[in-house]
Amino acid sequence: MAGNVPAHGKTAGRREILAETDAAAVDAAVPARARTSERCGPELTSPDGVEAQTCVLDEGPDTWARTYYRNATGEQLSSVLSLMGPGGRTVQTHCVVEAGDEPAVCETPREKALGEVGEYAAVAEFAGSGDLGEGPLLLRSGSNSPAATGS
Repeated sequence: MAGNVPAHGKTAGRREILAETDAAAVDAAVPARARTSERCGPELTSPDGVEAQTCVLDEGPDTWARTYYRNATGEQLSSVLSLMGPGGRTVQTHCVVEAGDEPAVCETPREKALGEVGEYAAVAEFAGSGDLGEGPLLLRSGSNSPAATGS
């Protein structure tokens, strides 16, 4: 993905990453029943320079979690992405988050959905590497949608 960082310097969430893969052209060629749908939480930025947006995805019988991120801290980080489903089922993926300003993605394996996709939630936690491999938590990003406001 080198060279595709937006010039405006804003968060490189899923929109920028999907644009790189020309998702619109892919969706046009895929039957509606096999298209991937996403339920994403808000794009978040930590004071330390980590940006992330976390989503639950489904396609046909499969469900999985994905986090779109950028690590501008200048240090390698660790990340744990968890997909939590009905009946207490949890799938976790550990990702190494390289230092740099390029957008990247971490995903859990696809699993056959048990229940409705709305029963699934995803959380990504980004932490510093630390001396013992367990640094401080820098950002927690979830698939929850922001609460609706207004009257």
